[in-house]
Order: sequence, then C-alpha cells, then structure tokens
Amino acid sequence: MGLRVGVLASGSGSNLQALLDAASSGRLDARIEVVVSDMPDAFSLERARRAGVAAEVVAWGAAPSREAHDDAVVDVLRRHQVDTVALAGYLRLVTPVLLAAFPGRVLNIHPALLPSFPGLHVQAAALEHGVKFSGCTVHFVDEEMDHGPIVIQAVVPVRDDDTPESLAARILREEHRIYPQALQYLAEGRLRIDGRRVVVDPPSPGSGSLHNPAVKF
Repeated sequence: MGLRVGVLASGSGSNLQALLDAASSGRLDARIEVVVSDMPDAFSLERARRAGVAAEVVAWGAAPSREAHDDAVVDVLRRHQVDTVALAGYLRLVTPVLLAAFPGRVLNIHPALLPSFPGLHVQAAALEHGVKFSGCTVHFVDEEMDHGPIVIQAVVPVRDDDTPESLAARILREEHRIYPQALQYLAEGRLRIDGRRVVVDPPSPGSGSLHNPAVKF
C-alpha cells in the first residue's frame, strides 16, 4: 500500500495538482486523502473537490495560537488516516505539534536552491543577487523556515533577460517534476536522514555538471 498523503495549501495549488495527477496516473504510489487550507477561498480546495478528494478548512486566526491551529490541523489529518504530510504553497510555519504527530513524514517544496533564498519573493532576490542558477528544493520540514534536510533539487539557469515572473514560471515546471519524485522515493522506502543529509538508497545518478554561461574549455 502506498502513502496516504494530506496536503496543506494556502493558494492556487499547482503543486497539489501535480501530486494529484501523478497519483491518479500511477506514477506516484500514493493516495491524496485530504487537502487542508488555512484560506477558505484557496483554489487548492476546488482542485481537491474536482479530483474527488476531501477538502477542509482550518482557518488561520480562528485558534488562539499557532500550536492550537496545528493541533486542529492534526485532528483533520488523523481523521483522514494520513501518514505523510506535503506542504504545497502553505504559507504558515508549522510548529512542533504537527512535526511530532508525523515525525520524519512532513515535506515541503521551495522555489529556490536552499539554503539560499529562504522565505518569500525568492526569484526577485535571486535576480537582485545576480546568481547564474536558481531552482527548487524538496526538503523535510523542521522547526525553522525552509531549513530541513534536502531530498531533491532541480537547477534552472537564470537568463540575462529574466524577470521574477519568467524565472518563476520555469522553476514551477521543475517543481511539478521533483515533488512527486520525492514522495515516490519516500513511498519506496528509499530515503534515510543522516544528520543534514538525505541519502537515497539505492543511489540515483545525478545529471552531470551545468554551466551558465557556457564553458568553452
């Protein structure tokens, strides 16, 4: 039996859609059991309903503290018998309440090459810094923002004429590829956390070196 996934999402849910599509096609050995949003008008909830997946709201601000909010989220996830939690555009920093309920089973996707550029507005920050590569990261979640051990990353070259929007669009396509892959590694029992490192066993080969601009030597 595959993963039983609960997805936490605050926005439009394109990464949620990638997970739903991968699961329905059989590429991802998982079932999305419930989508939980802190925003009642999040389009993520509509995506869930269209896919026949339970959609529930735990509204931000309804609980007296972050911990109480996460306690309510955990109640929803447990009611749907979830064993793995995927954050997909979830704009809240989770607390130890949620992490303790699903130890080593909470993942997040971030649109930058962590540990560079955590937080929000990361493509604008990358362009301002002048980096030649950006990308995205799937990582296990810990108590710090965009900090936990890294599972998989995708690298996207930065073009001289990029805007934050054009760069974000190319990164998003890679997000939709690596998030299902990270969860599939987990479903196959291939991920082992060793300190700050996540070991994929058996190893998966990398894709070689990248250069931007091109190297002639």
